[in-house]
Parts: sequence; structure tokens; C-alpha cells
Amino acid sequence: MTLAEQIEAAELVCELVSRRQQVSPKRLVAPGPTPKQIDQLWKAAAQAPDHGLIRPWRFVQVSDAARDELGSAFEQALLERDPAATQMQREDARAKAARAPFLALAVSRLEGDDHAEIPATERLVSLGCALQNMLLMAQAQGFGAGLVSGQAMDAVALRTLFGLSSHEKAVCFIVIGTVLKAKASRVRPTAADFVKLL
Repeated sequence: MTLAEQIEAAELVCELVSRRQQVSPKRLVAPGPTPKQIDQLWKAAAQAPDHGLIRPWRFVQVSDAARDELGSAFEQALLERDPAATQMQREDARAKAARAPFLALAVSRLEGDDHAEIPATERLVSLGCALQNMLLMAQAQGFGAGLVSGQAMDAVALRTLFGLSSHEKAVCFIVIGTVLKAKASRVRPTAADFVKLL
């Protein structure tokens, strides 16, 4: 790659990063990524830093066929927290599973392997990098994307559905699709807001 090509690539990446914004699953509709584009998303995730090459994270993609099961898990998670939840609240919980054409659960492994020297914080950073790579790839593909969590992440019903071990934690869902209606970009902090020179 020539110097001119490197400069052009850097400017393109800077533009891509600056345009990325969190998109709620309510505002993501079909079409979503194709199988080829989904493969690109996974390849992007695989480029995350990984001290010790232990891959302390994994993803579970939710198929269309599994959306009803996920809806049931969301409803059960609500009932775990609030047994007196109304029918409308239960229906709202179930409906969350149908949002966004692409949906995957990000799972971290914070311990429980032969690499106790690698702390939980570093493992989470690795997952965060994998997620950011996916968010940027989705942006490059022309889609909107976001990360979604909530009180259901630790629910027994959700952990059971996704087959999580005792050493794993459901961190968030990543959602990707076509943006129904764009929102105004938020004001981003400047370097002076978060950088201090030692």
C-alpha cells in the first residue's frame, strides 16, 4: 500500500467511525445483512485483541425460527423480576425478540479456564473490541447497529435458552438492520474532555 493509499484509507476509517451511532432495535427493519455480510461481521469480530489467544467471548446468533423462544425467555425474565407483571408488560417483553433483522447475544467468559493471569477487565475489553469491530463493519455495509442489554441478561430463562455455563455472562445483544428513521447525531466529546497529558 502506498503512502497516498494509506492516507486515503485512514481518512475513510475516520469518516466511518465519526458517522457511527447507536441505533435502537425499534428503528431497525429489514433488509438486514445477507449471509455473506454476516460472515464479514464475524470476521471483523475475530480481529479483536486477544491476550493469550484464549478468545474469552463468543456470540450466539438468534435465527428467525428461535425468535418465539427468545420472546418466551424475555417474558419469563420479566416474571422472575416481577411476578405481578401485567399482560401488556408481558407482551411488550415478548415483542423485544422480534426487533431488528440481525440479533446476536455477546457472551463473555471472565474465569473458569487455565488462564487466571488474564483478568476479567481485559477479557471484557477484548469482547468490547469485537463488538466495536462488528458495529463499524455494519456501518461500512450501510446498516444501522446498536448494543442492547437490560435486566433480562442475568435471568435464568435467558441463561438456559443460550446454554450459558456458570463461568459465562450474557453481556449484551448486538442488533443490526436498515435504519427506519435516522436521528440527529449527538454532540461528541473532544479530546480535551477525556485526555490528560502526564
